[in-house]
Amino acid sequence: MILATYAFYIFSIVAIVSALFVVFSRNPVHSVLWLILTFFSAAALFILLKAEFIAMLMLIVYVGAVAVLFLFVVMMLGINLSQMKQTMAQYFPLAALVAVIMVLQLGMVVGVWQFSDSAPVLREAAFPESQSISNTKALGQVIYTDFILVFQMSGLILLVAMIGAIVLTLRQRPGVKKQDVLKQIYRTREESVALKDVKPGQGV
Repeated sequence: MILATYAFYIFSIVAIVSALFVVFSRNPVHSVLWLILTFFSAAALFILLKAEFIAMLMLIVYVGAVAVLFLFVVMMLGINLSQMKQTMAQYFPLAALVAVIMVLQLGMVVGVWQFSDSAPVLREAAFPESQSISNTKALGQVIYTDFILVFQMSGLILLVAMIGAIVLTLRQRPGVKKQDVLKQIYRTREESVALKDVKPGQGV
C-alpha cells in the first residue's frame, strides 16, 4: 500500500509538470513530446486504480495515434515561430484577461464546494460489483448501456471538431490542376475530339 501511494504521487507530479511543459514549451514538437509523457503518466495512474483497459486505451489510442498524428501535423505544417510569437503578442492581453476570469471562477467554485455524504454511494451505484463482473465488461455496460446517449453525443462533438480542424487547415492553392470526375464522365464527343483538315504538305 505504501508503494502504491508513492507511485501515485510520483506519477501525479510527473503528469502535472509535463502538462505545464506542454503549455509553456516554445517548440511545438517539444510540446507534443511532453504531451506523450503526460499520457504515459495518466495511464500509470489508471493502472493504480485497477483500470487496466482504460490505461491500454490511453497508450494505444492517445499515444499511438493521436499524439503521433499531432507530431506529424506539427512537423508538416512548418510553423514559423517568429510569426507565431508576434501573433501571440497581439492577443496576449485578451488571453491574460480570460485567464484571470477563469482563475477567479475556479476560486469561487472551490471556495463554496461541499462534498455530499451520499456522493460515494451514488458513484458506486453506477458501477456493478467488481467481484461479479470484469473491469472491461463493466466499462462496456456503463458506456454502451447506461450512458449510451452521452457517449454518442461526445462522438458527435469529436466529429464536429475534426471537420472544423480540416476546414481551418484547408489551403486553397491557385493554379493547381484538379481532376473533375463528373466533367470527364459527362463530356461529349464535340468537347473531346477536334477534326482538322490538314492540307498535303502542311503541318498541323
